[in-house]
Amino acid sequence: MLLACASLAGCITQQPVPMYRLDTGAVEVPAKSDGASVLLGPIKLADYLQRDALLQRLPDGSLGEEAQHARWAGSLKGDIDQVLLRQLAGQLQTQSLELSPGAKGFVPDVQIELEITRLDSGPQHPAVLEAQWRLLDKQGKRLSSRLVRLQEEHAGTTTDQVRAQSLLLQRLSEMMAGAVEPMLVAKAPAKRSPAKAPRAPEPSAPAIPAVEPIRTDLEVFRF
Repeated sequence: MLLACASLAGCITQQPVPMYRLDTGAVEVPAKSDGASVLLGPIKLADYLQRDALLQRLPDGSLGEEAQHARWAGSLKGDIDQVLLRQLAGQLQTQSLELSPGAKGFVPDVQIELEITRLDSGPQHPAVLEAQWRLLDKQGKRLSSRLVRLQEEHAGTTTDQVRAQSLLLQRLSEMMAGAVEPMLVAKAPAKRSPAKAPRAPEPSAPAIPAVEPIRTDLEVFRF
């Protein structure tokens, strides 16, 4: 009987733990590499998001682990970075986009600082994203900032909650791209029209010498 109990306990402890990842969305990475340069980050997450456990919003509003002790497959921070990076690259049509601090010698036209203070959901609570972004120019001067709160309904299952959270991050990237794009257009140098070759002077008509009256010293006498 003890062996049976031990065997049953072993089966219970060996149950697989569900693992989840955020969806980057159906975004096409642009082919051109001569677009505007954008630096994404630093991206800061709230303390409660910096863990492997997939937390859920409980009916009373508190946070707790998912019933099956689901985990993020890897780093949630890394997932968020990749979702935003790929979405922004597709929406701004540029491959010249790097995560902070950026490669040596990388000079961005615009930098996006982002702080995510909330990203969660629950079986009875919609997915909610609260964040603030700041846009900086090449000199690090703040151009603008904005606080956002986004919400997405779901079917209640953990899988659909993760889908809803992914959609919120994709919507956030769309909003940030919409704020960045006008600044990139304004800073883009005006295209010069190709210089026109100087026109050759048109040949002038041959000059006709002026007719001058012929003077004589002869006098005419009448008889």
